[in-house]
Amino acid sequence: MIATARHSGESRDRMPPARCLRDAVPAFAAMTMWVLVSCLALPAAAQDSLPPAPYAYQQLEDPALEARAQALMETLRCLKCQSQSIADSDAPMAGDMRHQVRTRIAAGEDPEAIRAWLIERYGDYVSYKPTVSATTWPLFAVPAVLVLLALLILRRRLRRAR
Repeated sequence: MIATARHSGESRDRMPPARCLRDAVPAFAAMTMWVLVSCLALPAAAQDSLPPAPYAYQQLEDPALEARAQALMETLRCLKCQSQSIADSDAPMAGDMRHQVRTRIAAGEDPEAIRAWLIERYGDYVSYKPTVSATTWPLFAVPAVLVLLALLILRRRLRRAR
């Protein structure tokens, strides 16, 4: 009987478990939301903190070299914008790619070697002039197969019509 009285006296002093949980859930949810927002905001805040590369917005002094660089930049896709060439894009990544192209052209590197380096670094998608390779052959083969299939279907229908 004494143990029961002592136990019942302790339970009056403590908060019921349901009320504890009810008070803790909003605080936990708010803390979780704050951590999530902080984690998502950090990359966005850090993205544009660096100054642009020197040749990102500055042309080469030699007009012939700048023309070669410009011709190459118009055939390279901005990986961030995806619908603009790096010559037309204002994305920081496109600026870095323009800098790389201009620096390598100024060093005397061949534009096709620069294209090959960028394709090796970023993949086939970076070039508006895709080459036939192990990963891109379906892009070239599927349209030819579809045209052949359409011609076969057309030929069969014309034979039946006679």
